[in-house]
Amino acid sequence: MTTQTQPPGVTLFLTDADVRLVFDWAEAAQALRLAYGRAADGQMFPSRTMARGDGLWLRTLSGIAPDGSVMGAKLIAASMKAKAVSYLIPLFDQSTTALSALIDGNAITGFRTAATSAVAADFLVPPGPLRVAAIGSGFEAKAHIRALQSLRPLERVVVFSPRASSRAGFIAALADLSISIEQANSAAEAVEGANLILCAARSRDESPTLRGEWLTPGSSIISIGSTLPEQRELDSEAIRRADLIVADMPMEVANDTGDMLAAKADGVSFADKLIGLDQLITGSRKGRTHPNQILIYKSVGGALQDLTVAAMCVQRAKSAGIGTRLPVSITPVGKGR
Repeated sequence: MTTQTQPPGVTLFLTDADVRLVFDWAEAAQALRLAYGRAADGQMFPSRTMARGDGLWLRTLSGIAPDGSVMGAKLIAASMKAKAVSYLIPLFDQSTTALSALIDGNAITGFRTAATSAVAADFLVPPGPLRVAAIGSGFEAKAHIRALQSLRPLERVVVFSPRASSRAGFIAALADLSISIEQANSAAEAVEGANLILCAARSRDESPTLRGEWLTPGSSIISIGSTLPEQRELDSEAIRRADLIVADMPMEVANDTGDMLAAKADGVSFADKLIGLDQLITGSRKGRTHPNQILIYKSVGGALQDLTVAAMCVQRAKSAGIGTRLPVSITPVGKGR
């Protein structure tokens, strides 16, 4: 980690530690709200691609920021045999195509997911304090509590995770927030009295962790843990009972997540109540129109989130003189007409 002011034209490398040092929840939420509020051509953010091998996969999310600043991608390399995952985000300057930054995308992945969820929740849950039920106690669940707390007061948080030690660790990790956090002995118990339910963990057998029969009128749900066809968090009854489903990537949520595929197989129709997060934020589609509606925000993650939060971290790092200037970089190649 360096402390020199970064000169222009240099590729800046940010480690995971650098990202955690410069990240700010409120600023990330504001940047994401602005990003989703801008009109973006559909070609700017194509569907993700997935290369699969023997116990290996490489996922690519790419995009061009609609504000004219950067373009880039997030690469996720995973080995089931090694039980390891690496995240890399390259950012290019749109005006020059110069490689402006290389970033360890590990923390950014969790940060951008949680910050985007907090923005969505701020639109879906009526004004006032949040009573949060957290199903899951890992990094994503903790990050979501911090993100939500940056936008709304938290009246209480109830956490359920199968292991008591994990629940205790969740409470200890968030002790600095000085909020009331209780433990529940089951997911059904956790959601009692909550106005926001956070689903941030899957069961080992991929059976749903949230059941529609538990939902009460007025509930809002955030589901971020099931992003692939073989993964499930919400049962079909939860999808059926939802009055509105907001998705960060509507086509991928509808066609590539286990929750929605299972709902289709069970004869649950949801096409007429599925909208994009950008539509909610721009106001082209309404969110909650009645206090008793059940609303779901379902996220698979998207390049707009990665690029927005990564670019914010780079700017904050440059201002603070944090990061490593690479001694060499790629050279943009001129192409004749």
